[in-house]
Amino acid sequence: MKIERLLSIIVILLERKKVPAPRLAEIFEVSTRTIYRDIDTLNAAGIPVITYPGVNGGVGILEEFKLEKNLFTSEDLSSLLTGLSSISSAFSSSEITNALIKLKGIIPEKRLKDIEKKTNRIIIDLTPWKNTNNVSSDLKSIKSAMDKNKILTFKYEDRQRKKSTRKIEPYRIILKGNDWYVEGFCILRNDFRYFKLSRISDLKITKKSFAPREIPEAEPENGPIQENIIILRVSVDKSLKGEFTELYGEQCFISEKDSKYVADIPFADNEYSYRILMGFADKCEILEPKNIRNEFISRIKKAAALYKM
Repeated sequence: MKIERLLSIIVILLERKKVPAPRLAEIFEVSTRTIYRDIDTLNAAGIPVITYPGVNGGVGILEEFKLEKNLFTSEDLSSLLTGLSSISSAFSSSEITNALIKLKGIIPEKRLKDIEKKTNRIIIDLTPWKNTNNVSSDLKSIKSAMDKNKILTFKYEDRQRKKSTRKIEPYRIILKGNDWYVEGFCILRNDFRYFKLSRISDLKITKKSFAPREIPEAEPENGPIQENIIILRVSVDKSLKGEFTELYGEQCFISEKDSKYVADIPFADNEYSYRILMGFADKCEILEPKNIRNEFISRIKKAAALYKM
């Protein structure tokens, strides 16, 4: 992962005067171009990494800037530790553990206790409550394939329940809301695609390697991951206030009368969203839009038909 590589580059450059960019590329098993992009990232963060030309050249941190390891503020370091700890909860990777150790290694001992105290104020645990879909195992396999530039194969079921077998070059893992996705170059579609891990089965790392491509900018906010969200107006029994507040926020309630609330909630027109509403049974009624209400009525009738005597 990029954050691990950036931290490791900092540690290496703090310990050495300069290192050739191709050597760094070899250490981290990436292209020299990627190393130069990392250098740009570090410079943008205020760490002056400079390039020395010539036969004995390389890259290094400006000597005057090596201020007794005071490279980051306490807030910077606690944020980095929190981020890495959250990632390790999902991946349980030795690389991430090593990155945590290295990061703590560049913190002066007199500051470490205060920084760890700040870090422990926020805990982000990305492990799922239920691991029925083997998400953790798939995440580890995908990361391993990315690290080794190996093609993945798996069976996939899309939103319309169409099934296909896919081969992809994996490039990115994304957590969007409660769902994990892998972004990769799909050989079947000859283009970059997002795949939801909960719809993946029979995931395998092949022995076939691929040459990394230039990947598009990440756009999980507005990209293909984004579901088509519409606003539902619903009538909700007051006994569901706690659940609705947890799911949609206090601001979803717009009025109340007797034992009911009227609420506006975001809704993705997919199976998962319908199942959530079906779970509220007779304590939640869809008021509008009409097409969603009619679809819901149709689903209720099909369910009721199963129990006709």
